Amino acid sequence: MTLSLRTRLLVSFLLVILVTGATAVIVAVWTIGDTIVQQAQGKVRQDLNSARLVYQKALGDVHNTVTHTAIRFFLRDALVRGQASSLADELGAIQRREGLDILTLTDAKGDVLLRANNPSARGDSQLSNNLVHTALAREAPLACTEIVPRKELLRESEALARQADMKLVRTLRAQPTDETETTSGMVLMAAAPILDPAGKLLGLLYGGKLVNRNFRLVDTVRDTVYAGETYAGKPSGTATIFQGDVRVSTNVLTQTGDRALGTRVSQEVREQVLDRGQLWVERAFVVHDWYITAYEPIRNVSGKVVGILYVGLLERKFADIKSYTLWAFVGVSLVGIALSVAICYVLARSLAEPAHALMLAAERLAAGDLEQRVEPDDSTEEIRKLGTAFNLMIASIQERDERLRLRAQEEVMKSERLAMIGRLAAGVAHEINNPLTGVLTFSHLLKEKENLEQQDRDDLDVIIRETTRASGIVRGLLDFARERAVATEPLDLNEVVRQTLRLLGNRRAFQQITIEEELAEDLPNVDGDMNQLQQVVLNLSLNACEAMPDGGTLTVRTSVKSGRVLVRVADTGCGIRHEHLSQIFEPFFSTKPVGKGTGLGLSISYGIIQQHGGALEVASEEGAGTTFTITLPASTGQGPPAQDAGPRETA
Repeated sequence: MTLSLRTRLLVSFLLVILVTGATAVIVAVWTIGDTIVQQAQGKVRQDLNSARLVYQKALGDVHNTVTHTAIRFFLRDALVRGQASSLADELGAIQRREGLDILTLTDAKGDVLLRANNPSARGDSQLSNNLVHTALAREAPLACTEIVPRKELLRESEALARQADMKLVRTLRAQPTDETETTSGMVLMAAAPILDPAGKLLGLLYGGKLVNRNFRLVDTVRDTVYAGETYAGKPSGTATIFQGDVRVSTNVLTQTGDRALGTRVSQEVREQVLDRGQLWVERAFVVHDWYITAYEPIRNVSGKVVGILYVGLLERKFADIKSYTLWAFVGVSLVGIALSVAICYVLARSLAEPAHALMLAAERLAAGDLEQRVEPDDSTEEIRKLGTAFNLMIASIQERDERLRLRAQEEVMKSERLAMIGRLAAGVAHEINNPLTGVLTFSHLLKEKENLEQQDRDDLDVIIRETTRASGIVRGLLDFARERAVATEPLDLNEVVRQTLRLLGNRRAFQQITIEEELAEDLPNVDGDMNQLQQVVLNLSLNACEAMPDGGTLTVRTSVKSGRVLVRVADTGCGIRHEHLSQIFEPFFSTKPVGKGTGLGLSISYGIIQQHGGALEVASEEGAGTTFTITLPASTGQGPPAQDAGPRETA
């Protein structure tokens, strides 16, 4: 379907606008979405840092309480006297005052001497407790998170065991498991050695706070970091402490509004944090909603991952921000596109009229009207320049046509002149050939007489020599006139060149000449006469040699171009004067001294190549060298194209 220029301009502008707008929207969607997600992830990283500080402060409080209690003199004195049971009331008061769930005294071997919760439960060893064992071994205070088994919690109190006991809740995206509950407890625990004045280890005091169902820690994180902010009726920020992959303290809510205790972390987070011990900062499915989350492992005193600290931001909030931002951007883009379309319509109309005028002028130019001109439109600089360029183009075409016409006339005149010279040469050669033959024959007969004087014999030798030279000139004229038949056969021009140059290499004149062969591989054959083509290459090479009397380089190169085979013979000699280039193929024209040449070599070569359906061209720069280019059609298996053989004398 053919469209007007105005329509095409308008459609082009619209395509540019739409593609640009679509690209901008796509880039904006990606950029805005990526930026919002990155900002959310950056915030949740900071929130995790804050949660870690809160968690470490709680652990530090336990550590300070245990450490400060362990250095009190009444503990040391009681251990020295072997009266640990007398400390029950004092330790119980400290436990209640400091809010500890566990406060226990052991001897230097790790055997329990007194439990503040249950003074009657004593005598069992606590060396299986990693923290107790390590603190005794190092004789230094330590604090960490430890998992305390149910039987140890029962020794402390049944209430602690019930607080730690938790049923597992089936959770979407969690790792499948056959377990239905967890009975051990996650404890913020600290231990400090008790030393006598001499530094001897007397015993160990350890205490801790049970994390299970203790919401003060996670609520402190939520209130400190998120200030109780809600979104769509849900807390926008949440915090959780996991024992393994189970939520034991959290403010993430279920759909019924209860704390999501007993629910489990998603499998992908479990593999990243629990199994590999690496940080997770990415979106994750939490119970029943998507959150931008951050998880980090919680480790015990041995470095083993025993739990996870989590903070998360409700993703819906950021999704709504992203959606609102994108729709606002799309709306602004649509308004901009509409304004751009209106502007493009006006521009298309302003460009269409002068462009249409140029189109009509181009049609008239195509029809051959070279006299027309367009009036440049001054309203637009580019259109004005285009109109001026169009007028200049027409003038250039006229000038080029005139040059081509003159050149064609020169070529026709040159061809006609060579043809006329060829006919004249053929006629003269035939007229001279017969008398020369008679003179040469009778001269030989006279020379055979026995009664001739020596002077007569010498005169006859001169006659025979000069007649023979004249006969050679006649043969050259006949060659130029193409009176001799061409015996064609498929030839490899590379082989023609090699054989010819092999002959030249033995000549004395070529001893100072460097001959270079640059022969193309896979050169197609040509249909031609081996002897005549060798004669052409030989003649061109000899001329090159004569142009380099002090030595130089002769380069013979073969190539293929557009189905035709090319042979270039180049020298680094004196070159040919510009005024002589148009005459070098004319017979008897020579720049050599008299007696040094007949002036027929290039004429004969020209005729041979013409008879083979090819062309012989020359390019020369005076003082820099000359290049002759032979162009022949590639072999078709049917012989060379028929050529006008020039005038032939008929019997």
